[in-house]
Amino acid sequence: MTQITTDSNDTHHDDIVTAPGIERAGDVQLSTEYGEFLAVGYRDLILGDEQIALVYGDVAGDGALTRLHSECLTGDAFGSRHCECGDQLSAALRAIAAEGRGVLVYLRGHEGRGIGLLAKLKAMRLQAEGLDTVEANLALGLPADSRDYRVAAEILHDLGVSSVRLLSNNPLKRAALLRYGVKIAEEVPLLIPPREENIAYLRTKRERLGHHLPHLD
Repeated sequence: MTQITTDSNDTHHDDIVTAPGIERAGDVQLSTEYGEFLAVGYRDLILGDEQIALVYGDVAGDGALTRLHSECLTGDAFGSRHCECGDQLSAALRAIAAEGRGVLVYLRGHEGRGIGLLAKLKAMRLQAEGLDTVEANLALGLPADSRDYRVAAEILHDLGVSSVRLLSNNPLKRAALLRYGVKIAEEVPLLIPPREENIAYLRTKRERLGHHLPHLD
């Protein structure tokens, strides 16, 4: 797996936000096809969402391999080829288990980059009619990306994670974790081979949303 090492000086921000807004609701061992994880449940005390982290091994301290995965029902559960979300979820869990140490924070409320499931279905319809994924959200009068990663950072703090090796292609996740006081030791790309059905979508993510997707070339 290709790794990008980041400058440690880049992890200092003066406007770090650390206000607590979660409550740990319990945990249980979860046997999956990828390995044995500890499923830790949380309540978001600000938004009311129920959240979950899948923890493999001892993640406290520095350098835990970490994935912040935005909820995508169509991709994660139904295997939609419109996006790469389901493949990224599987690849991240495999990578964490192979590493022997890491955490996946599954972020509910992030459907459609934060617009919700029903709005996402409308946006997908607009994409089928010729708009790209950004244009579709905007045509519905919604933000191109309204996701917030506060709760993810607070979950990592609760788990004792001080710095992460971040499994992501999205620079906004990196910036958000830094803002909320989680240091980035490395950025680890999570590159999924494109399909005919999602190549245009992925190119839009690269060109309009700044995702690091060099494999599309």
